[in-house]
Amino acid sequence: MLVDSHCHLEYKGLVEDREGVLERARAAGVGAFLNISTRQSEWDQVVGTAARESDVFASVGIHPHEADAHRDLGRAALLEATRHPRVIAIGETGLDYYYDKSDREAQKALFRMHIDVAREVQLPLIIHTRDAEEDTHAILAEEMGKGAFPALIHCFTASADFADRVLALGLTISLSGIVTFKNAKDLQEVAKTIPEDRLLVETDSPFLAPVPHRGRVCEPAYVADTAAFVAELRGTDVEHLRARTTANFFRLFSKAAL
Repeated sequence: MLVDSHCHLEYKGLVEDREGVLERARAAGVGAFLNISTRQSEWDQVVGTAARESDVFASVGIHPHEADAHRDLGRAALLEATRHPRVIAIGETGLDYYYDKSDREAQKALFRMHIDVAREVQLPLIIHTRDAEEDTHAILAEEMGKGAFPALIHCFTASADFADRVLALGLTISLSGIVTFKNAKDLQEVAKTIPEDRLLVETDSPFLAPVPHRGRVCEPAYVADTAAFVAELRGTDVEHLRARTTANFFRLFSKAAL
């Protein structure tokens, strides 16, 4: 069994043939999916899919790109959304200074609010960070000092130093198809060093299709290709990596149950 720990089943490219997408992934050995939300308007759709499909779980959260559009999102709204039995995570949230689609202070405030809710309900926080390593780590370290919360960095593309610092805080790291790209040599070196019990794999579909699917719409089935690449990179058996990352997923996302 294998888990796609981060996919966007409601996004264009997947939603038009969601049943086919899920069936192709299941045929590839994917036994569970975490369907991620990025704005409040998606929450009902994301949770609805999880309610209909027994192997699909949901997250609720606001992507940093959407921070400006959610300045009035109250903590109570996010907290209430986490109560649904199929919601097993909070996010994705975090900081994105590469595109700067939202004011940085608004991003930080929203990130901290997500952390506060994650700390209260002890659901894992799914973190997006791009070109914002210092502020992301500073916020995580400060907030961990107020009380621990489970969290992971999804679609990891940051430095080896950042990996070491977030691992020291107790976080998990998830690798996407980017790790298979020819120009991802630095990331491949980091991928070799992630502790086995803190490693997940994902697609971030419909984005970032791994080799050999570059140029196509990414599907959850392709997480099998990423897992195979990471296993070879780390010098381990692919079945072992599949089993270990699956166990890691269900340990971290302890609310999930098939």
